[in-house]
Amino acid sequence: MFKRHNPESIWPVPESFQEIYAHAVEVSAPQKLLLISGQIGIAPDGTVPARFDDQCHQATDNVEALLAAAEMSAKNILRVTYYLTSVENLTALADIRRTRWGSKEPPAVTTLVVAGLARPELLVEIEVTAGQ
Repeated sequence: MFKRHNPESIWPVPESFQEIYAHAVEVSAPQKLLLISGQIGIAPDGTVPARFDDQCHQATDNVEALLAAAEMSAKNILRVTYYLTSVENLTALADIRRTRWGSKEPPAVTTLVVAGLARPELLVEIEVTAGQ
């Protein structure tokens, strides 16, 4: 149903990223497509952790809860866009991605470092497209 494309005609995906990044993911007539709005590190009780790692894990938890509500899981993720407010958090993000969503069939990924998010205390936002 989904095919990953990493052709030799463009730059190769570094080995350390092969479980968390694909240049493109092809979808052939999906039965179901889920577009998840940007999720931030706000817990169900409204609190926002101060540390990047904690916010990233909470945002990931939020994405996983939305996937579960649609009877999907991380295996159904086709595309992820990460928005970070600091380039210094790129290594931590890669580690969390490997731990939480690493796969032999990774999604297409874009990571952007931005000047800010909707609230000043927010350090990461995660937007996902999933299909089944």
